[in-house]
Amino acid sequence: MKAVQATRFGDPAALAVVDLPDPVPGPGQIAIDVTHAAVGLIDLFGREGLFRDRPGMPRPPYVPGLEVAGTVRALGDGVTSFAAGERVVSMSATGTGGYASVYIAQAPLVVSTEGYDLDPALAVSVVPNAAMAHVALTRIAHLAEGERVLVHGALGGFAAAFPGIAKRLGAARVVGSVRPGKLSAAATTKLPYDRIVDSTGLPDTLGDERFDVIVDPVGGELRTRSLDLLAPGGRLVAAGNASGDWDHRLDSNRLWLGGISVSGFSAGAYLPTHPEAIRPALDAALAAVAAGLGDTELDVLPFSAAATAHERMHSRALNGRIVLTPDPQ
Repeated sequence: MKAVQATRFGDPAALAVVDLPDPVPGPGQIAIDVTHAAVGLIDLFGREGLFRDRPGMPRPPYVPGLEVAGTVRALGDGVTSFAAGERVVSMSATGTGGYASVYIAQAPLVVSTEGYDLDPALAVSVVPNAAMAHVALTRIAHLAEGERVLVHGALGGFAAAFPGIAKRLGAARVVGSVRPGKLSAAATTKLPYDRIVDSTGLPDTLGDERFDVIVDPVGGELRTRSLDLLAPGGRLVAAGNASGDWDHRLDSNRLWLGGISVSGFSAGAYLPTHPEAIRPALDAALAAVAAGLGDTELDVLPFSAAATAHERMHSRALNGRIVLTPDPQ
């Protein structure tokens, strides 16, 4: 099979297309012929070596990628709920392996898209993230019907999944925030935000408006300013660090004084110990995307342009998601 391999820690030039043996599914696994693999910020962090000292994290050479779409190639022992040729989307249990023409998935992390008229590039871009948004909103933020939600980095790959899921869960209002350079794109987005504002003006931009749930995949100083936007009893979900500010800290005294809470959410940390959350989340995500609540901007590049994809991700020169597809043979 063809695969994009991170040959070392470092810059995007570390990514190279290589030939690897076709993998075979083991018990409880599914082999997928990959048509599309989504590129995520976590892929960049891994390639750069930011997590190199954490136990269990991949070390070169390895294949990045944690979200794929394609068709079922073969079933491992014990897998009976899928059929060869069936169109599917899968998340990764390890955060790796997606940038390849054949991918081995754990069956519980796979959802069929048969019966839905979905572009596989859109499906892989939104369904896994929407599933994680569902987990974050239901099990971490405990979003209740009628509550108000604020999502930072509103057009980003992960953030873009939240408004549709929040609406389907009964949120009364969903507001997004973006950097000034993203405001023109925000004005034309199809994502179901009620309003998108300039994040640099927060909290003043929103006047007296307060939120029950804030989703923050950005981090840094914006996370601190977000505390002023939480209503009493409000919950902030720290769901990433796109700012790159790894030294930022919060004043815990503000939590008890304001009657608010801050919780972290990482799919890689949460899902292995809460596998029962996966299936309902995938089903809810697929329904939301099929209803048109996840339409986001897409750019599809070949495996051979993986380094370019990572460069664009690093520069934040996109307003949606980049997807890789195997080069024509």
